Amino acid sequence: MIEAGSGPIQITRDNQSRRVSINANIVDRDLGSVVKDVKTRMKDFNRQLPTGYFVEIGGSYSQMSEAFIILAGAFTLALLLVYMVMASQFESFKHPFIIMFTIPLCLIGIVIGLLITGRPINLPVWIGIILLAGVAVNNAIVLIDYMNQLRREGIERKEAIIRGAVTRLRPVLLTALTTILGTFPMAISHSEGSEMRNPLAITLLGGLLTTTFLTLIVIPVVYSLFEKVSFKKAKIKI
Repeated sequence: MIEAGSGPIQITRDNQSRRVSINANIVDRDLGSVVKDVKTRMKDFNRQLPTGYFVEIGGSYSQMSEAFIILAGAFTLALLLVYMVMASQFESFKHPFIIMFTIPLCLIGIVIGLLITGRPINLPVWIGIILLAGVAVNNAIVLIDYMNQLRREGIERKEAIIRGAVTRLRPVLLTALTTILGTFPMAISHSEGSEMRNPLAITLLGGLLTTTFLTLIVIPVVYSLFEKVSFKKAKIKI
């Protein structure tokens, strides 16, 4: 006996399993928060599915997750390369390590900037973080290099730190302000494509603002603490 019925026009398979796709667009919301809400509402539904059935979120969310993993690896590699270059130039492992303390300082500004503007962490933000990995250390390099130069001239540690911070204050502020003021128009732009440029500019602005001013305070303190440690062997009197 033949009966008429309804069925799918097209059967799609993924890994030899049938797949049904449900597509949706996002309006005035970020992808991460939407996926979070979807997962919350799908908890009870997933428990009621028959054996062999499952729900998987793909599309833009899957691509974003893969991109985040790649960019996190790129950020780690950038930090390693920056440290290696500084170690070769300073001919020391200690002073580049002191300079790397500027990275957490710029992360503070990034978090504050994103919270104030209400922006989520997306791909442009990650790109800005990778850029800051090479830009944020510039001010500390200027400070540490001049302090080392004064120490080689025989100036006492405390005096070298104070003189170095005062002498390099204007160059540090000038170099940072040129970049900050250059990215400010991009941060407040509302033209076409600004949804991609604004997070990048806000990341650079927040990171540079905090790292510029905190570097002048934190880096001299860290430098002073590290210079107190001596690795020279004490002479034994007989």
